[in-house]
Amino acid sequence: MPLPESLTCVLCGAAYREDPSRYSCPECGELGTLRVSYDYDCINALASRESLAATPFRDHWRYLPLLPLAAEQVEFPLTVGATPLYPVPGLRRALGLERLWIKDDTANPSASLKDRASSVVLLKGQEFGCREFAAASTGNAGASLACLSAALGLPCHIFVPETAPRAKVAQLLIFGADVLSIRGSYSEAFSLCVEAADRFGWYNRNTGYNPYTVEGKKTVALEITEQLGWEPPDTVIVATGDGCILSGVWKGFTDLHRLGWIPRLPRLVAAQAEGSQAIKQAFDGDGTIRPVTEDTLADSISVALPRNGAMAVQDLRASGGIAVTVSDGEILEAMPLLGGTAGLFAEPAAAAAVAALVKLVERGDVSSAERVVVLSTGHGLKDVDAALRAVEAPEPLDCSVDAVRERIGRP
Repeated sequence: MPLPESLTCVLCGAAYREDPSRYSCPECGELGTLRVSYDYDCINALASRESLAATPFRDHWRYLPLLPLAAEQVEFPLTVGATPLYPVPGLRRALGLERLWIKDDTANPSASLKDRASSVVLLKGQEFGCREFAAASTGNAGASLACLSAALGLPCHIFVPETAPRAKVAQLLIFGADVLSIRGSYSEAFSLCVEAADRFGWYNRNTGYNPYTVEGKKTVALEITEQLGWEPPDTVIVATGDGCILSGVWKGFTDLHRLGWIPRLPRLVAAQAEGSQAIKQAFDGDGTIRPVTEDTLADSISVALPRNGAMAVQDLRASGGIAVTVSDGEILEAMPLLGGTAGLFAEPAAAAAVAALVKLVERGDVSSAERVVVLSTGHGLKDVDAALRAVEAPEPLDCSVDAVRERIGRP
C-alpha cells in the first residue's frame, strides 16, 4: 500500500518523513500539527469507486489504500466503521429539513467515533515496532484505545482528569487499561501523557498530536459519501473540541476530491460549547489558537488548548464553513430532541452538533432542501448523570391501575 509521502506542519509548512518519534513539528512544538499527504495517482491505481462497490460494506478497512498503513489487508478482532447513516424522518419534520441524516458512530465497539482513530494508531504503532500505547482523554479516546488494545492484547496507559465521567472511567477499567487519574485538567493530563510516553517509550495516541488520528477519523467522511451514492452533502456539522474530528472529516472529503471521486466539497460547521470555544475564537479572529477556560458539561469537547486547533481553523475556512457556539442548556435540550424524534441517545458532546443545527435553522443558515449530515460521535450512556439533567424524572406511583389511569389522564 502507498505510505504517506510526507507530513507537513500546518504552521510553518516544513515537511518531514515518517518517524515513530515524530508527532508534531519540532520547530513549532505541540501546536505544529502535521498533515499527512499521499501519492494520489498511486492510490487511484489501487482503488476506485467501482472496486469499493464490489467490496462488502462491513468495516472501515475497505479504505485501506487511503490509509497510512503498509498492510495489504487487515484482520481486526472488532468491527470498526461501517456505521449507519440514518435519514431520521421525525427529526426532519421537527426541524423542517427535507434532507437530513445522522451518522451514528455510537455503533462502534467502544460506542464512539474515536475507534476509527485508535484502530489506525494501534496498527501504525505496531508497524513502527511499538508494543505499548498511551493516551490522555476525558473518556472517549481513552475508552477507545483501551477497548481496542484489549482486543489486540496490547497494554495501554490512559491519563484522565479526575473530573472525567464515571461511566467513561468504568469503561477504561473494564477493558483492563492502566488508568492514571490526574488532579488537573484535560490539558494538564495531555501534557503529562506526552512527557510520560517520551520517558517510557510508549506510542502516543493523543488526539490532535498523533497525526494518524486524523487519518483514522477521515473514514467517517468516506463512508458518508459512499452511503449517499458518491454525492457529498452540502453541510456537515461536527461537535468540536480539539478539532481533530473536524479535520478528519475535511481530510476525507478532500482526499476523495483529489482522487476525482467526488465533484465538490461540503461546507463544515464546527459546533463548540460556549464554555470551550478556543477554535471559534481563533476562527473569528486571526486564526491563532489561544487557551481558554474550560467550563462545560460536554466533557468530550471541553479543551482549554486544542492541539489540532490551527489545522481545524484552516480546514473550516477552506470549506467556507462557520463556527457556532451552544450553551449547556441548549445541549441538554438537544439530547431529548434527538432521542424523542430519532431514537438516538447522544452524549452531551455529540448533542452539541444537534444543538448547533437547531440554532442554524432558527437563524436561517440552513435551507430546507439542503443536504445536511450531523455526526453523532458518542453514546449517551457514557454520561448518564448529564442525561438525567436533560429530562424530568417521574414521580413514583402506587402499584395500581387506578394510579396509572390518574397519571395518564384517562377515564
